[in-house]
Amino acid sequence: MGQWLARGRVPQATDLATAVIDILLVALLIYEFLKLIRGTRATPMLLGVFVLAAAFIAARFAELRTLDWLMTTLLPYGIFALIVVFASEIRHALARLGRKLTSSRSSAASAESYDDVVLAANLFSQNQTGALMVIEREIGLRTYIESGVALDAHISYDLLATIFRPSAPLHDGAVIIQKDRVAAAACFLPLSINPILSTQLGTRHRAGIGITEESDAIAVIVSEETGAISVAVGGQIERDISPEELRERLSVLLHRHVPASTLPTTQDHDIENGAFHAEPGDEPTEMER
Repeated sequence: MGQWLARGRVPQATDLATAVIDILLVALLIYEFLKLIRGTRATPMLLGVFVLAAAFIAARFAELRTLDWLMTTLLPYGIFALIVVFASEIRHALARLGRKLTSSRSSAASAESYDDVVLAANLFSQNQTGALMVIEREIGLRTYIESGVALDAHISYDLLATIFRPSAPLHDGAVIIQKDRVAAAACFLPLSINPILSTQLGTRHRAGIGITEESDAIAVIVSEETGAISVAVGGQIERDISPEELRERLSVLLHRHVPASTLPTTQDHDIENGAFHAEPGDEPTEMER
């Protein structure tokens, strides 16, 4: 308003509306930025940046010429340093912005794939078999696919159960699922270095969180120690959920409604495959024969 008065004219309604919109946009950008870095390693780094900025302003007002010269000289290099330090957060923000601007293109085939993931996670939970399954969405995971053993096989419950069998050569590492196919197994994923994560989380859980920090993928993790099922999205992890809760989470994340169903137990699966063994005393009686 001072600028308008200095120019000798009274601000109009359009000028006020423009100023309000300008302030709201700036506030929205600051809010989105703070929401983006909340709970990440960028938070303490940002505090350090504020301390340096405060030192720069104090040097100007206190006329500390040497410190002022040093800060002024280092400022252009500091901008490039910030870009390098916050490269991961900037990449994540741009990827999320791109997903918001483009229409959702989640295919039905990708949504179909999680039924077998839920069934397999249920089996691994019952048997306390460690597993890490990653479902690709909009952002491609080709870099991580190439780090593993290429399969390009149609996804199925039996295939996942075979891959993560403890004696199988591909059980270490992650399985990456593209649409309705298992792209690769035994893949190496980036580990999360988020300092606020629980120290109880092992390498498998940190890898599942790490891949969701770098992309929009969904990671389903089964603990080898406890059999607990966890799901990670956007760098956040939800631990110790039931198979039915996993089904609901994936239904929401993949934009597909599926009616609730009773998940089979390990014994049910053995019966279907003809692997059920009768216990002593279960032999048919003479009358039943």
